[in-house]
Amino acid sequence: MDLLMGIDLGSTSVKAVIYDTSGRPAASASTKLDVSNDDPAHPTWCVWKYEDVWNSVKTVISQSVKDIPAGGKLRAIAVTGFGMDGLPLDKDGKELFPLISWHCQRTLPQFEQTRKIIDEKEMFTETGMRPFVINSIYRIMWMQQNKPEIIEKTDKWLLIEDYVNYKLSGEKLTDFSMASTFSAMVQQTHTWSEKIISKLNLPAHIFPKPTQSGTVLGKVLPAVCAETGLEGDELVVLGGHDYICAALAAGIKSGSDLMDINGTWEMLVKGMTKVNTAYTDNYFYIESHVARNVWCGIASAISGDMMEWLKDNYGSPGDGGVWEKLMAEAEKSSSGSHGCTFLPHFSGSTAPKVEPTSLGAYVGMNNHVSRGDIIRATVEGLTYKTREMLEAMTAGSSEAVKGIKATGGAVKNRFWMQAKADILGLPVETPELYEATPLGAAMLAGIGAGLYRDEEDAVGAVYKSGAVFEPDMKKYEQYTEYYKNIYLKLQGALKEVNREIFNRFMK
Repeated sequence: MDLLMGIDLGSTSVKAVIYDTSGRPAASASTKLDVSNDDPAHPTWCVWKYEDVWNSVKTVISQSVKDIPAGGKLRAIAVTGFGMDGLPLDKDGKELFPLISWHCQRTLPQFEQTRKIIDEKEMFTETGMRPFVINSIYRIMWMQQNKPEIIEKTDKWLLIEDYVNYKLSGEKLTDFSMASTFSAMVQQTHTWSEKIISKLNLPAHIFPKPTQSGTVLGKVLPAVCAETGLEGDELVVLGGHDYICAALAAGIKSGSDLMDINGTWEMLVKGMTKVNTAYTDNYFYIESHVARNVWCGIASAISGDMMEWLKDNYGSPGDGGVWEKLMAEAEKSSSGSHGCTFLPHFSGSTAPKVEPTSLGAYVGMNNHVSRGDIIRATVEGLTYKTREMLEAMTAGSSEAVKGIKATGGAVKNRFWMQAKADILGLPVETPELYEATPLGAAMLAGIGAGLYRDEEDAVGAVYKSGAVFEPDMKKYEQYTEYYKNIYLKLQGALKEVNREIFNRFMK
């Protein structure tokens, strides 16, 4: 039985899942990955220690291969990761500095410098990306300004996925989707932007070569086999950015396809068969897909984090059925929650209107609003945000979205999934995919190993339909009225008062 491994480098854990070629899990392992503080003088600065990353990967590989069932043969491995965070290596592959974490704000000065040199329109037109403080060019700029001796020794700057690939195979490359997160790649040509790199005075030679996902990097190095129990004939195949790999597993490619990843962040990922970097004020961005000749329009906002807040403040500690009880209360409420409306900006607004000082709010409180109304209003407000991002992404598009494929932990929340269908006016499917992100990586491994002809063949082999939540169109019409006449006005109406609150309590 042919088997494939997807290694998923997450922000809290590293996991390895071994699948058969139909997408069924055969073995898995995970271990915690902790962020570290690297500078006592700056207690909020944080990094991933490269030795922790690599040791975690070796641990999950060795634990998962021990559980390969009899008759199973691991053919190939591919890695997926959370992007942006990387480190410099010298010509001999020696690590020169830890990976600056996306949690870390040390690069804010470089981010602000860049915005004075390259405005948002130019950045988007050239690279398809928007200015995000966590993107890789700002880490490189920080290193150049604060540790110039390290930049002088740097041969290549590898992102976390690429670093693990290097440790596995000895190759210093990146894929198109991860390269997108540098904010320095021309999407149409998959080449580094001479304009961006020269304007920021960055050393061009340290950017790794962008390469198609699914490319074979080589076989696992003997030293790795000795430490993990791998046999040595397993191929290392180039994977991709985590949510883009999940999009592959969900079959997201054409312009009518949309995936909704539900986690701490909610990510909307829309297939694009052509790159359109004509600038708009709607804050979505473009990354290359791991599939050939496809791109993804992406919008993201904090989501599940506010549901956790709801659980912590409205649920009972230690209650194993807390979500079911909370959603049962919400279901007893009626659409619109008796006027209670939630603006889901506990961490500011990231899309489609960027406003870091915007704050969350429950408005419309009155004597008829119950506890269940507040719970329901939270779900409705988060889903209004989904609709707001979706409308920004699809404005002017000739390809209408026909439905949504939802993945992530929140798909177990049936009330929320039905609310998405009703508020968006679209069917929401929850495919039966085991861990979509490492599955997408494993599919790329299978393409590289020749076990699938191409992406379409891989999707056809692993995709399994799941529950479909059909919209109630009467509720959709009702929600549309609330969305347009109440929700969309809240961010602007509360802008000044939220800024006053932010300046007094949040700085």
